[in-house]
Amino acid sequence: MSEVRIKAMLELIVPRLVKKIIKTQNITENEALTALYASELYRQLEREETKLWHLSVPTLFDLWLEEKEIGSITYPEEA
Repeated sequence: MSEVRIKAMLELIVPRLVKKIIKTQNITENEALTALYASELYRQLEREETKLWHLSVPTLFDLWLEEKEIGSITYPEEA
């Protein structure tokens, strides 16, 4: 998948993921964006070879939350 396609996928995923972070963490949109963009999950989501972009938003949220809570991510086998 090309870099352009990855960016297009992120444009679909990020707003939905941020919305879930805002709702569950009771934080502002700016705080949610900052938290997501600063995460290792986001860095890995940008990399085509990780295939994380094909995971559902609830699964990505769970991975983000896991990273936030314990400092690491346990990637699912399908990733």
